Amino acid sequence: MAIFKAQDASEETAALLNNMRVYGTCVLTCMAIVVFVGVKYVNKFALVFLGCVILSILSIYAGVIKSAFDPPDFPICLLGNRTLSRKGFDVCAKFIEVGNETVTSKLWALFCSSPLLNATCDLYFSQNNVTEVQGIPGVASGLIRENVWSSYLPKDLIVEKSGLLSAPSGDPVDLDQPYVFSDMTTYFTLLVGIYFPSVTGIMAGSNRSGDLRDAQKSIPIGTIMAIATTSFVYISSVILFGACIEGVVLRDKFGEAVNGNLVVGTLSWPSPWVIVIGSFFSTCGAGLQSLTGAPRLLQAISRDGIVPFLRVFGHGKANGEPTWALLLTACICEIGILIASLDEVAPILSMFFLMCYMFVNLACAVQTLLRTPNWRPRFKYYHWTLSFLGMSLCLSLMFICSWYYALVAMLIAGLIYKYIEYRGAEKEWGDGIRGLSLSAARYALLRLEEGPPHTKNWRPQLLVLVRVDQDQNVVHPQLLSLTSQLKAGKGLTIVGSVLEGTYLENHPQAQRAEESIRRLMEAEKVKGFCQVVTSSNIRDGISHLIQSSGLGGLQHNTVLVGWPRNWRQKEDHQTWRNFIELVRETTAAHLALIVTKNVSMFPGNQERFSEGNIDVWWVVHDGGMLMLLPFLLRHHKVWKRCTMRIFTVAQMDDNSIQMKKDLTTFLYHLRIIAEVEVVEMHDSDISAYTYEKTLVMEQRSQILKQMHLTKTEREREIQSITDESRGSIRREEPNKLQVTFKCPGGASGRL
Repeated sequence: MAIFKAQDASEETAALLNNMRVYGTCVLTCMAIVVFVGVKYVNKFALVFLGCVILSILSIYAGVIKSAFDPPDFPICLLGNRTLSRKGFDVCAKFIEVGNETVTSKLWALFCSSPLLNATCDLYFSQNNVTEVQGIPGVASGLIRENVWSSYLPKDLIVEKSGLLSAPSGDPVDLDQPYVFSDMTTYFTLLVGIYFPSVTGIMAGSNRSGDLRDAQKSIPIGTIMAIATTSFVYISSVILFGACIEGVVLRDKFGEAVNGNLVVGTLSWPSPWVIVIGSFFSTCGAGLQSLTGAPRLLQAISRDGIVPFLRVFGHGKANGEPTWALLLTACICEIGILIASLDEVAPILSMFFLMCYMFVNLACAVQTLLRTPNWRPRFKYYHWTLSFLGMSLCLSLMFICSWYYALVAMLIAGLIYKYIEYRGAEKEWGDGIRGLSLSAARYALLRLEEGPPHTKNWRPQLLVLVRVDQDQNVVHPQLLSLTSQLKAGKGLTIVGSVLEGTYLENHPQAQRAEESIRRLMEAEKVKGFCQVVTSSNIRDGISHLIQSSGLGGLQHNTVLVGWPRNWRQKEDHQTWRNFIELVRETTAAHLALIVTKNVSMFPGNQERFSEGNIDVWWVVHDGGMLMLLPFLLRHHKVWKRCTMRIFTVAQMDDNSIQMKKDLTTFLYHLRIIAEVEVVEMHDSDISAYTYEKTLVMEQRSQILKQMHLTKTEREREIQSITDESRGSIRREEPNKLQVTFKCPGGASGRL
């Protein structure tokens, strides 16, 4: 028997949903045809719909007033404190009088095994009485005190009247018994998500701004008045319903306890048909507004080319009506109708509406804070804090309603934004994110000006000097490959070149050279800036690049240049003179200088070394950059498998074993993995400067041992030595740095 009841209930529910799908599709088709014919007919219908809605709202208020002295007859049946469904019986009683006889009712048959008085009945049915109460006792009943408190129910729980006593029963509740059950688990945030689509007409005026005579004046006034009016109607309706209608009736979603009658229609005056007609026309009016505004917004986006794959929806009729956009909007609406569940569709709609409002508020706040010249709001009471508050509330409601829907919606929005940024067209109104980036860059540059960078934050910020041929192509592209391997996309990189001549005559050549360098930088994955200078001679142009490249505190500290070619030839004496001037100018500017020899033999970014060595000749023991360069290189996939070797120089009478041990310990504390080799040389081969620096290192190591420092103190002292060494690189003789690379395949070079 229970199986048949469950089947009947499921078939009834399926039939109800199918009816909703059929009727919804028919109504949607009619509304789409009206919108397709022309928006002027929508405007004519809008007045009729508005009048019906106003009448239905007034009828509700009239019914509330009438219920204070003459409440409607709207009975519901309770067994104990449990609400009963009216589908299987008509009389709310266990027994009925037939003539002079007392017989069992249809309700008795639902809970007992037979209509006889000695039948076996449900324990809860036997221990509790059946009572009939009014579902709408009226506004003067004091019901508001009972309904003002929340009562959220889990799924498949019986809807019970609070404050009414009943005899408990230990038997489990059968879902096939004629009780009113909650169809879903309810909680505050779920109800907010279901309720929110009823107030999503805020952007209706903005979406139809093209049809307004004075949009700047009408939209603010109309939007504020609409929000105030609807807020008053909704809030007052919620309070009045709670004061007039029993809580069990309000929680009866499908009206099972009242034979499916319309509760609000019964409350209203003079007739329930006022609410039926008003609700229908209100729904049709909202649907027409959505079918009018959404396609026009989609058509505007498509015509602007913001999202390239939507361009087909920018076409329409000769009078500008968005035919294809209307078709897409109707298809999306049809998907919601086929789902046939407001509880499932409403939270999804709420997410995207909230996200839309959030981004509108964010755009207004950002434009105001950035003081964008083209942002000139006419509404005199506007302030950016209101936009920020609205954005915060929308974001909070998104996660309060459904955090997983919120994350999915934000992910979709992020993907659309990145797609627009990658493929979209650039329009004259600009980009708020670009404005934020500009402000952030300005702030960061000003912060960099506050003081010199700490030695622990120091890394080579490169100015790469390249030469271009007569066709404005880079002569040695391997120099940019080395730059990419050294930088790995981090820090500042400026690629500069000099063209000889005057700027007026060579401006086109300079532009072609910049484009060529940018293409090469993109191919070699060098993230940085390009700067081509036109000067009367190469020497002055290089000097200008060294002096003026960068901006504020974001300037280069290292110059990377190739070894001059043909410098031994007498007829090409200007090449080595330019190189010498470059060395002198970098020394005067306290810049490090990296010179690459045989740069054409350096590996490209596509090559991979399975083994090999990066040899560092530590002739001058000032540490720092000589250790840092190979360390950075080994972070790149080209040099990842190569081994770093440190060659240091000692005198014949020095303790080479101890020197190697000290240097190994020094590298260990610096967290640099390298092999250490000590090369002994005669005194005549070692300069006084090298000897002095080596002696200083040995003395510092000896002092550390004699001081008997702890491990932590020794590491701190070693770090201070490293910091001082890095500083000496920038202060003393940066042009003396040299690094030799030796790897398989014949690749070798020297910096």
